[in-house]
Amino acid sequence: MARTQFNIKRIASEDVTSWRSLREKLWPQATAEEHEQETKGILSQPERHLVLIAESAAGDAVGFAEASIRHDYVNGCDTSPVVFLEGIYVVPSARRKDVARVLCASTEQWGLSHGCAEFASDADINNTDAHTIHQALGFTEMERVVVYKKRCQPN
Repeated sequence: MARTQFNIKRIASEDVTSWRSLREKLWPQATAEEHEQETKGILSQPERHLVLIAESAAGDAVGFAEASIRHDYVNGCDTSPVVFLEGIYVVPSARRKDVARVLCASTEQWGLSHGCAEFASDADINNTDAHTIHQALGFTEMERVVVYKKRCQPN
C-alpha cells in the first residue's frame, strides 16, 4: 500500500478554518455556531487542549486530532491526569496511510510531556467504525456504558 507524505503540526491561526471544516465532517450534528464556540474555547486553553492538523505534501488539511488533559475520573483509567482523545478524523482519500496513527502517537507524546501515564478515548456504543479504528490504534476496550438522565422536577 502506497504511503503519502504528510506533516503533523500543532494548530496555528491560519489552520482554524480547515480544522472547523474537518470537525463538521466528524460531528455533522453540531451547528456552525457550536463548532465556532467549541473551537474558541479549545484555543483559549493551550495548556489543557491539543489540536493537531495533518497536512498533505500540497499543504491541504487531511486530518486532525483533538485531545485534552483530564484530571477528573476517566472510565477505565487508574491514574490522573489522563490524556484524552476527544476526536480524530482523516479525510477518506488519506485513510490507511498512517495519518491517524501518527496523529495519535504525537498526541500520546504530548500527554507524556504533561505527566500522563494513560491515553484514553471513547466512542458511541453503536459506532463500530470508531471501535475498529481505536483497536487498530492500540486502544483496549475497557467498558461499555449507557448514560441516563432525568429532568429535575420541583415537589
